[in-house]
Amino acid sequence: MGEAPALFVEDLLSEHTNGFASKSKGSQTTTIVSDKTLVQFIAHQNLRSVIGFNQYLIGGTDDESTSTIEVRIFDRSTGQLIVPKVLGTKPKQCKGHSAVLLNEDRILIVKGGSSPDDCTWFLEVDTKFVRQQRESLETEVVAWSKGIRGEAEKPIVISGPSGVGKGTLIAELMKEFPSMFGFSVSHTTRAPREKEKDGVHYHFTDRSVMEKAIKDGKFLEFAAVHGNLYGTSIEAVEVVADEGKRCILDIDVQGARSVRASSLEAIFIFICPPSFDELEKRLRERGTETEEQIQKRLRNAKAELEQGQSGGIFDHILVNDDLEACYESLKKLLGLEGIVSTTPKSLSELVDLPAVHSVLKIDQKILINCRPAEVEKASKQLFVLDVSALKGGAPGRTRGLNLYAVDTFANGVDGMKQL
Repeated sequence: MGEAPALFVEDLLSEHTNGFASKSKGSQTTTIVSDKTLVQFIAHQNLRSVIGFNQYLIGGTDDESTSTIEVRIFDRSTGQLIVPKVLGTKPKQCKGHSAVLLNEDRILIVKGGSSPDDCTWFLEVDTKFVRQQRESLETEVVAWSKGIRGEAEKPIVISGPSGVGKGTLIAELMKEFPSMFGFSVSHTTRAPREKEKDGVHYHFTDRSVMEKAIKDGKFLEFAAVHGNLYGTSIEAVEVVADEGKRCILDIDVQGARSVRASSLEAIFIFICPPSFDELEKRLRERGTETEEQIQKRLRNAKAELEQGQSGGIFDHILVNDDLEACYESLKKLLGLEGIVSTTPKSLSELVDLPAVHSVLKIDQKILINCRPAEVEKASKQLFVLDVSALKGGAPGRTRGLNLYAVDTFANGVDGMKQL
């Protein structure tokens, strides 16, 4: 690519002839993508992006200062306005927002007047998750997913029969690397026991609420135990990643099978004993269960060992013959050899995104043009959002975003080369 003309930067920042695809206030644009149509209302202004027979209305409010982000679908073939099933957490109100069609299955929403950690959201209209939910619910479905800067380490699913020592191995990991790993807090419909705290030991919830969340695809795995529901929600795993930690899921083989079938990208590790006789010996040496309970655990262990070692679920199988050696093998699998525990990485600070802005998509980068008066430094009025490494999506977060400011006035053409 040759050197860009010096005026190119100025042209992009021009308010009237900038070619930006979507402005947060007072403009209307149209983009053709496949066979659907997006129409975005911001207060009393419209932004239109055509996708065929349906129009997705991402709506405003009568309040001129803010806009609620709601979704409606207008079927142009019948003239009917449809209220779709909206999954995921909706973005909070903002002073204005812009829309960019990334591809045929999702739309990027850039919120004005928002912090860098809350300015990017994705409305999924035809992703795999949305199609599955549309078929399951037999109605129109869209799903929100919050955009997150940076990437998260793959969660770790650790399974194994009772008495195999997986709890001890996990405890050692947490002890040696306290700032690198975290547990997801499971949900249950049973009542709290004495000294149990909501959000710490479990997320205690009503059965109807949990059943609805399961139906909406918000759980990675769940099971009914003694009349109560237990499960791991996608949000519980995402919260650990939001803290900059790697999530550990200590679940049974059936739960691991469910997680494997989900959209979560994880590392699956199965811990097994050197022999079934050794497992029985360890269970009896604990001295915490009756003979009936031991026999039940042994029956369950036999089934779990058969499933865990049959292939198709787990990426790695570790034999816990010697605890110290097994722990070292676990660290090696996770790439932790020679690593000293570190604090989670912090992302660089950026100024809040102004309410008045416009956006332009160039390949896998979104240019966000901001007016000089509304940013801390007039020289930094162009932000770049790199969407080339997106991972995840609804019903969880969309990670892999890279948002940075370009000092266009100070650096001229060199500033544009940062793109």
